[in-house]
Amino acid sequence: MAGEVADELVFYCTDDRFFLEPVNTQQLLVIDRVTHEITLEENNGQIPFSASRKTVYGIVGIIHLIAGPYLILITKKIKVGTLNKQTIWRMSQWEVVPYARSMISLTPEQKVYNDKYLSMVQNLLSTPYFYFSYTYDLTHSVQRLYYTAEDFLQMALHERADVRFVWNQHLLRDLTVQPEMSLFCLPIIHGYISVKQAMIGGEWFTWSVISRRSVYRAGTRMWTRGIDQEGYVANYCETEQIIEFRDYRSSFITTRGSIPLHWSQEPNIRYKPKMVLAPSGHEEAFSRHFESQVLCYGKQVAINLIDQKGVEGKLQETFKHLIETNNRQMIKDNVKYEYFDFHHECRKMRWDRLSILMDRVSQDQESMGYFLFRDGMVLQEQEGVFRVNCIDCLDRTNVVQSMLARRQLQSCLSKMGILHENQKIEDHFSFESMFKNVWADNADMVSTQYSGTGALKTDFTRTGKRTKQGVVKDGWNSAVRYIKNNFFDGDRQDAIDIFLGKYQVEPGEGATRPCPLKETRDPRLYLLPMFLFFSLLMIFACILLPSEYTSFTLLSMLFWASMTGAAGFLTLLQGRQLVNAPRLCASVNLVQPPSVG
Repeated sequence: MAGEVADELVFYCTDDRFFLEPVNTQQLLVIDRVTHEITLEENNGQIPFSASRKTVYGIVGIIHLIAGPYLILITKKIKVGTLNKQTIWRMSQWEVVPYARSMISLTPEQKVYNDKYLSMVQNLLSTPYFYFSYTYDLTHSVQRLYYTAEDFLQMALHERADVRFVWNQHLLRDLTVQPEMSLFCLPIIHGYISVKQAMIGGEWFTWSVISRRSVYRAGTRMWTRGIDQEGYVANYCETEQIIEFRDYRSSFITTRGSIPLHWSQEPNIRYKPKMVLAPSGHEEAFSRHFESQVLCYGKQVAINLIDQKGVEGKLQETFKHLIETNNRQMIKDNVKYEYFDFHHECRKMRWDRLSILMDRVSQDQESMGYFLFRDGMVLQEQEGVFRVNCIDCLDRTNVVQSMLARRQLQSCLSKMGILHENQKIEDHFSFESMFKNVWADNADMVSTQYSGTGALKTDFTRTGKRTKQGVVKDGWNSAVRYIKNNFFDGDRQDAIDIFLGKYQVEPGEGATRPCPLKETRDPRLYLLPMFLFFSLLMIFACILLPSEYTSFTLLSMLFWASMTGAAGFLTLLQGRQLVNAPRLCASVNLVQPPSVG
């Protein structure tokens, strides 16, 4: 079948070559471990009997580190479900195989750096989840696929994939330069996919949710904010809800992405670092972003959920101003701004007030519609999307997207005849529970990929109400986010930059040229947080250990309290130097403007 990728390969390894043999074909992919040459040959029995053998399920790609190239193979996969009679898989195990048989040519320092790079790649691959299909194009929506020409569908999967969502595009470059190797080029997306068989009123249907994270301006929560000069925004994600029932197919798309302005919020040890916004220069990138969105999806309703006070208020005002005063006809005619102060409106756990927003956008949702066809005949099209954002585009954003998806699902199931007159989704407990949990899982996966932890506020998505247990869980996740964002996310950002090809490792790093991984911070800086921790311990010791309090005890407490204050002040003063910052690329935030607010 045209466009398919080999779904099972036998991987042979010898001292000087790798062989990848697709099952049921006579073709053989041969990789020379010494010259790095890749060729496609007929299988004429050239594989030595001494070669080690292993079954693999696809090639993620080839990554070049200090020690040379590494081949990344999928060694285990898990079936997610079936879409349009085609199987969707999740990568669950992989192997990173070096071309070089040893590292004897590297200096001890180079070995350390190479191991660090390799660890970054392994950590990124372990971030849940990566998905693929050998026959179905996961990068395009149902509506886009429906309107593609037959010639397009005959192209190889990697050639016709939407490059915005192919996470291994850079890693496949050694293979894609040779068109005859398309059988081995498997596009992989990062995000979340759920495919569920559901039943309402005795009628079975397939309900799916696909979230596709963009490779452009990809990064971690605090190190990647706002927009770049090309109009790409941080944490951009396209989410599609698909329904399949008999000869019906339906699709509904929403998008999320960082506020499309030049702004940043780099970690500095403080719990909530100050946001900075460029005083000007937003217009060009802002217009590029929305023009590309209109060209791709049609009309845009930009739902902004951030606070109206403080620096968030300044972001909100600038966002609104740029839409309302934009003089480009495409944006004037097709972009609408809808502001809703989520935290203010839903304070004191009054999340029922989200119905105010839903009522305000109901006419927009009705006019933009969703894609629906039956037996090959289009019944309606989706003519626009809701572009939803909060500050992180995670927690509040997912709640609103799930409510928009619920409304579309109610309409679609009624049109398909699954829901009868006056029936509602919430009347069917089993499906209602499934719906809530899938959307909460979607929130958790996208949040884990961007912030390092599961989403906040998922108790509302899972149960339909805000709970005290959910508030406690949110507190825990917030604390973990703080630790990861300050002390681990620099390495995560570097891993993303390597994986996507934004930074390319040079073979001579650490020997003939400097390696950016070399630690340049003064190690004495770490004495500050250590002394802060020690001072706090001494305060607790002064409180808990004495059998009675004396003047000496009180003086000791006062002394250690003053030491804690001094150590805390100095730690905050040096906070930017203490955090784990990215080292491979120049700051992913393109501007370092003066702070506002």
